[in-house]
Amino acid sequence: MESAEQSVTKTFGILTAGGDCPGLNAAIRGVCRAAYSRYHMNILGISNGYRGLIEGDVRPLSPEDFSGILTRGGTILGTSREKPFKSSEIGEDKVKAIKENYNKLKLDGLVVLGGNGTNTTGYLLSQEGLNILGMPKTIDNDIEGTDRSFGFHSAMAICTDAIDRLHSIAASHNRVMVIETMGHKAGWLALFSGIAGGGDVIIIPEIPYDIKAISRHLKGRAKTGKSFSIVVVAEGALSLEEARMDKKDRKKLWAESSAPSAAYRIARQIEAETGMETRATVLGHVQRGGIPSASDRILATRFGTAAADMLARGEYGKMVARTGSGTGAVDLSVPAGKIKKVPKDDPLLDTAAAVGTCLGV
Repeated sequence: MESAEQSVTKTFGILTAGGDCPGLNAAIRGVCRAAYSRYHMNILGISNGYRGLIEGDVRPLSPEDFSGILTRGGTILGTSREKPFKSSEIGEDKVKAIKENYNKLKLDGLVVLGGNGTNTTGYLLSQEGLNILGMPKTIDNDIEGTDRSFGFHSAMAICTDAIDRLHSIAASHNRVMVIETMGHKAGWLALFSGIAGGGDVIIIPEIPYDIKAISRHLKGRAKTGKSFSIVVVAEGALSLEEARMDKKDRKKLWAESSAPSAAYRIARQIEAETGMETRATVLGHVQRGGIPSASDRILATRFGTAAADMLARGEYGKMVARTGSGTGAVDLSVPAGKIKKVPKDDPLLDTAAAVGTCLGV
């Protein structure tokens, strides 16, 4: 091994938390290879997210562990949705255990790969005195402070491919096909894949939909000889009526409808309003599975090597971020407790409208 460059961080831990997504292993490889080869840091892999740090489920990582994983889906470290700050009494015990294990392992820093919840927990741990460095991953692309998160491009490609395949089914059977993507509170995935897949209607959480407007659009297409239509909907989409309700009343309404998700509710509404044969397809977890796209491999690797450089400089309390065409960092307080939603004036909404896509209103 070549002589090491100077590094403030000598030993760090790394974990992946929250939902898995393509690019996690590429990011692990990026930070670990750069940290090991350039700076000779000691690396401890923490299993199953924050749960592993609570329970002390930790192992040293060597080059053999992070070699050959660039194209692998999932995460070699495992993950969980453990939220140590969620409840007060139990949470205090969990946070205490994390701090004790952090010190027991003699960590100079901790790298956390995850979405909104993971980076929010990272911020709270930094407030407890731990040296935390965050990396943004999510297929929803809804992390504040970064233009893009790794995992998003791969999921968009998967959704677009699914929409392409459903086009032929819709055309063959003269149907309306409603395709549901992930995205509880932000519609980036539905918007991008809907445009890429030529969706005739795109419904996102940020714009409550009017079923009457959607039905008029679909009927208008039928009158011009278009015998089928594609509707792309984010799982968190709400009608105008639902958007005015509180959470409790919404849940009651959905339970009474017996429809398992947004796509099924909207498919029923479309069929009732238009009389057109309508089918729903929920893409579900397939959006998070499989190998990362080339774009996500590059982004995850860039984030990883940037994280290694930040560890070497002792730049803690930050999250690696993409800004424009470059890679930088933001304070962990920026993404903490926030969701990056599609702005009402986002140029892509105008692009969709300009090509004749109905946005539900």
